[in-house]
Amino acid sequence: MIRSMTGFGEAEEVTAAGVVRVEIKTVNHRFFNANIRTPTGFDRLEGDIQSWLRPFVSRGHVTYTLSIDRDTREANDTLPELDLERAKRYGELLETLRLELGVEAPVDLSHVSRFGEIFRAPDPGSASDQVEAEVIRQLTQAAATEVVALREAEGTRLQRDLEEHLQAIDEALVRVEEHAPERLVAERDRLRAAVAELTETLSVDEDRLEREIAYLAEKWDLNEEVVRFHSHLELFHETLQADASEPVGKRLGFLIQEMNREANTIGSKANDAQIAQTAVALKEDVERLREQVENVE
Repeated sequence: MIRSMTGFGEAEEVTAAGVVRVEIKTVNHRFFNANIRTPTGFDRLEGDIQSWLRPFVSRGHVTYTLSIDRDTREANDTLPELDLERAKRYGELLETLRLELGVEAPVDLSHVSRFGEIFRAPDPGSASDQVEAEVIRQLTQAAATEVVALREAEGTRLQRDLEEHLQAIDEALVRVEEHAPERLVAERDRLRAAVAELTETLSVDEDRLEREIAYLAEKWDLNEEVVRFHSHLELFHETLQADASEPVGKRLGFLIQEMNREANTIGSKANDAQIAQTAVALKEDVERLREQVENVE
């Protein structure tokens, strides 16, 4: 079973500081690459967050977001406080202005209360002081567990698609195996006919001719390439069935490189229209494998 590198998970908990939420998104990447976003005061936990993520995600680009939503209902229910020093200063300024302008009416409370700045909400304190690291660790692990579940579900769909391409490749190799001997016989007969036509009036060294035909047959023989290709397919199947906790994307990528090499060799040695067309189909299916494997952890 394999895992995709595409995943998403989130978890939240209500605390004294508000609703603490962790959101994790993952996409494909050659290595483990974490982009961690936290509110002010929580950057000290970045190293811990990475260590909490690593048991769940071994490869992929990870976008980790920690956010804290203050409880607005509690904030609205909290009684405001009076900034007495600010209120006194406004009163003094208004009195100075009254004297300068020669206004007879005295400064009263209604004038001062128009300045909303004299009333303030109580300081809720720093969120980083109110939220314990253990809470964030538990939320991180809960969100990461969701990520793994989604990556495994996507991996199951990927595996079905990969196996379809593997089946197509295996069928193409069978066609090559079946046609290759016929191609060698036909080529041998063609060479004999060509030599006979060119040397109607001359004697031909049959032993030398047989050696040349044997040399060409060895040069065009595809057995080694087909055997190696089948071996790569078998290893690919075995790797797909490995434990999901073990990252196999890089190993699958290496096998695809080897398959592509064998497909190119088959095409270059084809010397036959049918086998050449099959080699093209092989390379197309190998390319589809490569595109899918890029998203395998």
